[in-house]
Amino acid sequence: MAVPVAFFALFFAYPVTAIVGRGFRTDDGWRFGRIGEVLGRPDILDVLWFTTWQALASTALTLLIALPGAYVFARFAFPGKQVLRAVVTVPFVLPTVVVGTAFLAVLGRGGLLDELWGVRLDTTVWAILLAHVFFNYAVVVRTVGGLWSQLDPRQEEAARVLGAGRFAAFRRVTLPALVPAVAAAALMVFLFTFTSFGVVQILGGPAYSTLEVEVYRQTAQLLDLPTAAVLTLVQFTVVGAILAVHAVTVRRRERALKLVDPAQTSRRPRGAGQWALLGGVLLTALLLILLPLGVLVERSLDGPGGYGFGYYRALQSAGSGASSTFLVPPLEAVGNSLRYALVATLIALVVGGLAAAALTRRAGRLVRGFDALLMLPLGVSAVTVGFGFLITLDKPPLDLRTSWILVPLAQALVGVPFVVRTMLPVLRAVDERLREAAAVLGASPLRAWREVDLPLVRRAVLVAAGFAFAVSLGEFGATVFIARPDTPTLPVAVARLLGRSGELNYGQAMALSTILMLVCAVSLLLLERIRTDRSGEF
Repeated sequence: MAVPVAFFALFFAYPVTAIVGRGFRTDDGWRFGRIGEVLGRPDILDVLWFTTWQALASTALTLLIALPGAYVFARFAFPGKQVLRAVVTVPFVLPTVVVGTAFLAVLGRGGLLDELWGVRLDTTVWAILLAHVFFNYAVVVRTVGGLWSQLDPRQEEAARVLGAGRFAAFRRVTLPALVPAVAAAALMVFLFTFTSFGVVQILGGPAYSTLEVEVYRQTAQLLDLPTAAVLTLVQFTVVGAILAVHAVTVRRRERALKLVDPAQTSRRPRGAGQWALLGGVLLTALLLILLPLGVLVERSLDGPGGYGFGYYRALQSAGSGASSTFLVPPLEAVGNSLRYALVATLIALVVGGLAAAALTRRAGRLVRGFDALLMLPLGVSAVTVGFGFLITLDKPPLDLRTSWILVPLAQALVGVPFVVRTMLPVLRAVDERLREAAAVLGASPLRAWREVDLPLVRRAVLVAAGFAFAVSLGEFGATVFIARPDTPTLPVAVARLLGRSGELNYGQAMALSTILMLVCAVSLLLLERIRTDRSGEF
């Protein structure tokens, strides 16, 4: 545990506590009375109310739309299932900036709805809710569908034989077994939407602000650290409570269920009802996921002179309208992002792999608490982390403000939880007697790991690396603070282009977003070929 603890203490706990501390510390001492002052402001109460209710509405809407998809992926076998599962997962690993851009191309000024019916939904709460469903659809499909595919269908069939109707059998047999998975998925969706940043910033406009957006505004624009510190504490408290409840639901699911091989539960649809359900899920995936992504690609090709690669060619130059936005050609952001993501993936694999190995030992409350702490970077304000990097890592021996390694370190914080969650169930499944036999035969602990554990978890390591690479590639909240102007990442470049007026800037943003989307899609398709079904975890 030494390396993971040191990594999180130095690059997560230290920057966050430092930035929060600056908000409460004055020349006269500590002023914790600011908490009541800030939370009593009407504008802050409006932000808290909007953040909470939009997260609840987004979670409910996501469950309503995604649960039928979870059933279809769990129980039905149909051509193209693997490819479709990868496609519906792409939005989850896309940067929120790209998600906002895709929906802007559909719902915004000059978007598809505006062109067809003269309807605009950007700067409305409906655009935010739909984008959140788009982003979190895969969380429900993977988490609930992964478990559903491993539930023995003969239990429900036995209830039907004993006289229960279809709905009664589902309600009394299957639903109680799925409740922990549904609760875990709902909690994760609520977590991601409660801390939403890029989607709200792009689609919501000035009328809507979540806690994360308000922390960014108070920190970067108003330089009001006391208000930002209070909001960070509120967000930290909520996220901690969500993760604690999530840990309980996951442990309950692991202990309570007897699972079977997913291959035994999947079959072709039977009857008109099941075919209609499959068709409805495919139509939902088409309209909700493929349409925004397709329109994004179409807008990137629709130049002033007709369809072509004009916007892509413009990315190769820092001039032609982009000179005031970038110091280098925007296309260089692709290379920057790939290099940063590769280094971040390596860091995440080392730190996350060691953490997963430590957690496998089940060494009491300390280790279980560390398991929950590893998830905190997914919910704590990335804006706070990024700004904390700037004000803490500025003195020897850790003066990293001008170092390129600062960006991969911030990205690795987000990648480590995915590595741990992917590798931990597989490591726990390794029979301890194999390690003991290797030790009896004279193998050192390191050799026992290399000869016993590594061959069994190699596929899980590849899957973890793929997820870490994808989420590192799309990290935006912290990177927007620490990426240097001459070495922007793809999400930062997209945000900068969208922040400036002009058709060329808009087209280049669409082109960069398409490039990033394609890289993520290729990563997910490769993951589908090597993924393991040993765990129902997302």
